[in-house]
Amino acid sequence: MGQLDGKTALVTGGSSGIGLAAAKRLAAEGASVIITGRRQDALDAAVAEIGPNARGVRGDVSEPADLDRLFAGIESLDVVFANAGGGEFSSLADTTPEHLVGSFDRNVRGTVFTVQKALPKLTDKASVIVTGSTSASGGSPSFGAYAASKAAIRSFASTWAGELAGRGIRVNTLVPGPVETPGLAGLNPDDTAGLFKQLTANVPLGRLGRPEEIGNAVLFLASEQSSFMTGSELYVDGGEVGI
Repeated sequence: MGQLDGKTALVTGGSSGIGLAAAKRLAAEGASVIITGRRQDALDAAVAEIGPNARGVRGDVSEPADLDRLFAGIESLDVVFANAGGGEFSSLADTTPEHLVGSFDRNVRGTVFTVQKALPKLTDKASVIVTGSTSASGGSPSFGAYAASKAAIRSFASTWAGELAGRGIRVNTLVPGPVETPGLAGLNPDDTAGLFKQLTANVPLGRLGRPEEIGNAVLFLASEQSSFMTGSELYVDGGEVGI
């Protein structure tokens, strides 16, 4: 028997990287998994990789119409992993209104309204997991808008944990360190090796994380193994913040 037999899970941003690894892990434990992504080809490939318990819904979580269409096709949810988001480098001197709004649309607006629209679908004692970032715990040069958006998510999750406790719904923030994903590589496509080397230098374990390691942490927060955790931040960062 799997830890999530009979459960239904939603993973936003599930077509690659951490989202895909998490969706695979949840499905392997028996969950029926719904994933979202913006590119149909990547979404189709991810569903095929996850297996027969998965289905994909194309859409952008920062677009209200896309969220409405997503949730119209969902009857109930036991797990929500609000993972979709992203960032790009921009120093204070170079930050534009468009960059700031775009960062908060992807990481804050998308997460807030994903969780809001999930509320009537959530079963009692459901688990909601949001993706934070170690960037929110300290200054990351040229990454201010992204870091601030993830700090906002951490604050929202703490508030939601209190608001939803009466239904037994748990809300926790998963905080990955640098993980070797297409999204991380895309921050500096001209020198990915240099970027990875720089990030690795800040990790006491001396390497980048692997997506499946974050997927294991998602399973922990989604399952009864974490039944007495809510309003918490779970760091899976190789010691980047804590050491």
